[in-house]
Amino acid sequence: MSTTIDVNQQFHDQRTALMQSTGARRRADGTYAATVGYDRGEVVGRDGLDTSRGTAALYTSTPAWHGLGTVIPGGTTEIDTVLSLGQIDFQVDKVPVKYSYDGSDRVMEDRWVTVRSDTGAALGTVGQRYQIFQQREIFTFLQDLAGQNGVLWESAGALRGGRRVFVTMEIPDSVIVDRGGLDDEIRLFIVAINSHDATSQAEVVVTPWRVVCANTERFALADARSRWAIRHTSGGLENFEEARRTLGLTLKYAGVFEAEETALARTDLAIDDFHKVIADLWPIDDDATDRTKNSHARRAERLDAMFRAETGRAGWTAYAGERAITDYLDHVAPRRPGKSMSEELARATALLEGTDDELKTKAHKRLLQLRTR
Repeated sequence: MSTTIDVNQQFHDQRTALMQSTGARRRADGTYAATVGYDRGEVVGRDGLDTSRGTAALYTSTPAWHGLGTVIPGGTTEIDTVLSLGQIDFQVDKVPVKYSYDGSDRVMEDRWVTVRSDTGAALGTVGQRYQIFQQREIFTFLQDLAGQNGVLWESAGALRGGRRVFVTMEIPDSVIVDRGGLDDEIRLFIVAINSHDATSQAEVVVTPWRVVCANTERFALADARSRWAIRHTSGGLENFEEARRTLGLTLKYAGVFEAEETALARTDLAIDDFHKVIADLWPIDDDATDRTKNSHARRAERLDAMFRAETGRAGWTAYAGERAITDYLDHVAPRRPGKSMSEELARATALLEGTDDELKTKAHKRLLQLRTR
């Protein structure tokens, strides 16, 4: 039975359910606070979108979980529209750092401030060699790709007061896991991210995530398997041009990703082998307490049940094992809440902060090893 695996829709549904279950309301600053029950007053989520112009700096082709931004159903191919609606059509200037001391105005050598042209807000301090990449420079190279391959702009916006900006495009051809068999579809996106505060390089990544907030930006970077990083130097944009010339790697990445997941879908996984994978992921010491041993036993029992349930759709395969482990970590694994946080909020926080990213990667690699047997 074929399915479409859309991490963006899953995230949207989870956040919406969280908002509803906690009686949350969205505040003027873009945060969400629980209004009833034990979590009254607890801030549930922060989208991180820039609001320097009075509204959220976001354009998207699909309504986001937080309900902010300007939506054009179906998207657009026009970069000017993207820049305008995403509120990232401002220029960035580099001006000297000035200060007053002992009754006189002075200029700090070798340090400059990056400033956005529309608001005059300072974005960060940078060094002498730091090269500003304007929004149009950093994103225009994607325009050709959009025109040639019919790719639409999926989202664009600014985060953290304009210190970081992003644009997302969907890759036309989805990844299909086990074509002709399971036929699970996974959508992929190209995300371009630029910073203006010297905290990071400019990047282009291929990822399953559509960026619509600070959380999905982090997910996009964390889950990227193909990327180009461009340093903010005078020769940096030459590397960006190289990235444009080699964007064929995007399809190569999609092929590798599809091949790995298909390999898992075609690798038999007996229940005993699944339990060995679990033991590798969650090892237990011989001198562990009875409480710890019981906890491990309960986890194994729950994962066993989830794996057996997933085999009904994906068969007794390593792919079913990976889906079971991922779903367990996202939706079932117990979370210890803080003093002012319910377990549900603790689970959402763990998901947003990527608490289990390394464990998910380890599980993927461990299951891939089974295909060599």
